[in-house]
Amino acid sequence: AKFGGVNNAFTSYDYTGYYELFPTNRLPLALELEADRMTNLLFDEKQFTKEHQVVMEERRQRTDDNPLAKAYESFRLLSLPDSPKGESVIGPMTELESIKLSELKDWYKTWYAPNNATLVIVGDVQPEAVMTQVKRYFGELKPSQLPKRPAVTQKGFRGYKKVDSEQAVQVPVLLMGYNVPSLLTVGNDNENQAYALSLAQDVLDGGLSARLESRLIREQNLLTSVGTSYDLFDRGDGLFLIQATPREGISLEQAQQAITTEINKLMTEAIAADEISRAKTNTVTGLVYAQDSMEGQARMIGSLQTIGLDDRLLATLPAKLDRVTVTDIQAAAKKYLVKDNLTVMYVIPPKPSADK
Repeated sequence: AKFGGVNNAFTSYDYTGYYELFPTNRLPLALELEADRMTNLLFDEKQFTKEHQVVMEERRQRTDDNPLAKAYESFRLLSLPDSPKGESVIGPMTELESIKLSELKDWYKTWYAPNNATLVIVGDVQPEAVMTQVKRYFGELKPSQLPKRPAVTQKGFRGYKKVDSEQAVQVPVLLMGYNVPSLLTVGNDNENQAYALSLAQDVLDGGLSARLESRLIREQNLLTSVGTSYDLFDRGDGLFLIQATPREGISLEQAQQAITTEINKLMTEAIAADEISRAKTNTVTGLVYAQDSMEGQARMIGSLQTIGLDDRLLATLPAKLDRVTVTDIQAAAKKYLVKDNLTVMYVIPPKPSADK
């Protein structure tokens, strides 16, 4: 802060990120801080005890005291049973409570190494000069013997699964998740399937004029809210996720059936040219807006490189999306958005207790 900078950190499913925003002339300081962080962490029992409590409190606030977050955590375990991504990022409270300082030391010694890091620098800098500085601070750091990472694949088509989750919610919520590949896991010969899934998600839920919003909320008055998500740039297999809240008087079964009907229409009925055009535009503009700031650019480059994708693929994305046809979208929907590949959770309010 003394030098006009800010710094912070975050943890995602795929990596832990640390970042600084500094005036250009303070780049060496940023590099020094990160090189120091990579090798010279001090493990203080008092500091550990304090941060241990902080993380457990984060878990309580974000998950344990949030009924929908608790339901979603168990939903991921159900829908991604063989993948580490079925677990929450922060982990279960039992594990947080039992973790020891010695385990942190082992983790740090194993994973915090230059051969397990991606360094991203965005700003008004000269690449040659930057590389000289990087070598100065990182060049002599020793690599680590990295363990083999667990697979993040998840077999789909395991049969239809449906569970009820009683939570302290005011209104019921529907969660539907189809097991799907990402651009990384679908394979080079089938990358069109991943792009088609991304566009299918946008046709269903790409703004106010998209199908689920316009038909099920405004026209048929069945839902109060609906949203979908699909991560094209996921390190492993993921979920084509749909979350919806039915209107009063509409059951979760009716909401699920209405959404399923729209998915089936996506497979069989014509998709208008303007729907496809809007979906492609939404995908590209979303990535453009995500890079409006230097932090956004660095985050995009770093996240893609860290999971094993070349960030330069973003430049080719419009052309690859243009090659996706209606037939491709319908074929991907017919393959993946089917009942045999679906996990459903009904998040329901607590049942009234019997009068004593």
